[in-house]
Amino acid sequence: MLRKIFVAAVLVLGTAQPLLADNAVDPKADFKAFREFFTKRFPKVPLNDFVNGPYSMDEGLRKQWKSIEELPPYEFAVERGKEMFAKPFKNGKTFGDCFPNKGVGIRQNYPYFDTKSGEVITLELALNQCLEANGEKQLGYTSQDMASLTAYMAFTSRGKPFDIKIPNDPRALAAYRSGEQYFYTRRGQLNFSCASCHVQNPGGHIRTEVLAPALGILNAMPIYRSAWENMGTITRRFRTCNSQVRGVPLPGQDVLYRNVEYYLSYMGNGLPISGPAARP
Repeated sequence: MLRKIFVAAVLVLGTAQPLLADNAVDPKADFKAFREFFTKRFPKVPLNDFVNGPYSMDEGLRKQWKSIEELPPYEFAVERGKEMFAKPFKNGKTFGDCFPNKGVGIRQNYPYFDTKSGEVITLELALNQCLEANGEKQLGYTSQDMASLTAYMAFTSRGKPFDIKIPNDPRALAAYRSGEQYFYTRRGQLNFSCASCHVQNPGGHIRTEVLAPALGILNAMPIYRSAWENMGTITRRFRTCNSQVRGVPLPGQDVLYRNVEYYLSYMGNGLPISGPAARP
């Protein structure tokens, strides 16, 4: 009970580093508090609609979004990703040989905790591991090629609910806790945490941008942003947020980025994959 009350208080106040006196890790309790916070704060937003980010918060933006979706700007990335995914490597294999079900309809299972390596494996990391295993050059984690591959894989999973597992393994629980701490820790010259925008102020504005709720925020990735005029991976989104608060971005797929992705994806469990998506 102490943990539930504390986590709920952290969500409401947006304070940094949700550490507990007993250092217990209870993802299920966190999930319940997280979900209840957003559904109570935005009772008119259907649960599955949270994956649509700012379009679930702002009616004007929602109308624009519906118009954009008639000719979605991410469509080119899906087609490019599909071509890349099917193109044989020099050894004759393809990306499909590295994934269950040939890589189709599996986005909802990433990231996962790999008990062999003792680390969180994200979809972006898994794609580069596949390239390395087949003697190919790895891709940049903020590159358009990586965005296209993940866009295609997300598209094949549209509508499938996130199903992120946290095994009863001290290393997995530590990775989850690390991601949770990163999400609530303030950083940069502006002294903002991820939660400052996406827990305290969803639906509010920062400059001209409507802030998305943390609930379901990764279900929509990767995204085409009008401000970027191209696609962005999860890594790009994290690094951009660090820069926006005048902090120092971490290297692509740094363990902390993977851990915070693990935490946020788990919080999105049960909500449908809506990516790739478009954002202002």
